Amino acid sequence: MDLDAVRTVVTAADAGRFQDAAAELSITQQAVSKRIATLEKTLGVRLFTRTARGVKLTIDGQAFLPHARDLLRAEERAVASVRPGRRALRVDVIGRRLAPAALLHDFHREHPEIELDVVTLFDVDAAINAIRAGTIDASFRAVTMPGRQLPDDIGVARAFDEPVQLLTGPAHELAAARAVTPAELAGHRIWVPGIVPGTEWAAYYDALATAFALTIETTGPDFGTEPLLDTLADSRSLATFVGERTQLLWPADHDLRRIAVCGPTPVYPHSLLWQRDNPHPALATLRDHLSPERREPPAAETWTPSWA
Repeated sequence: MDLDAVRTVVTAADAGRFQDAAAELSITQQAVSKRIATLEKTLGVRLFTRTARGVKLTIDGQAFLPHARDLLRAEERAVASVRPGRRALRVDVIGRRLAPAALLHDFHREHPEIELDVVTLFDVDAAINAIRAGTIDASFRAVTMPGRQLPDDIGVARAFDEPVQLLTGPAHELAAARAVTPAELAGHRIWVPGIVPGTEWAAYYDALATAFALTIETTGPDFGTEPLLDTLADSRSLATFVGERTQLLWPADHDLRRIAVCGPTPVYPHSLLWQRDNPHPALATLRDHLSPERREPPAAETWTPSWA
């Protein structure tokens, strides 16, 4: 699709007159009309109708306009992605409600001058492939999984050990507890739907269950966070694990409880991965932001898998 024609459509839609669009684009009014006519022929629809005051988008034009704006924004990002010193730092955060997103948000507040492009990839394999291909600059992941060795060109540094909490409904047996030990969770049904075999989070929960003889159920379809919270709110037997910095919202009448787990505290080991020869200047700033000297002191006694 001719992006000059797309830009002309957007400019004409905003200006309301072909003459004003021509002036803004520094081309003739005839060129504006020709570009739009060619695009209309390509699409097989009319985008504008003429009025006494200028031009007005047709119904098809109104449907096309937001996508046209998206195309122009994509063009801007594509150009910026290869402009020296101007490309946004692209970072994978696994999920936008999870701790890595919160860490990156903290980084953005401290360094608002650094442009960020936040993405979410599925697993560590996808993240490593994207880093090596240059699609992203860095990824927050739990590594190394059992039997896995990172490629030599991938750098890794521990970024954050996130305490794991127990989440229950108000009728659960442990709902009134301020804290529980992993040993006290043995025999309770802990439901974590959506665990995919072979992923780093599957390896983490397998190790956690084995270490403390826990029953972690993964059965049933994963319908997302809200249905999980709805189920917990009405259950006397089900609980789940969440990270301390996982952002969750629920209706007030759910009255869910986030309960600390300690003695020891299971922590999820988030690390930052990047390609060692990546020259992006903001990558070094991000790594400095996550340096051990800036981290909060760990809990008195913690547990992580032996592979972390």
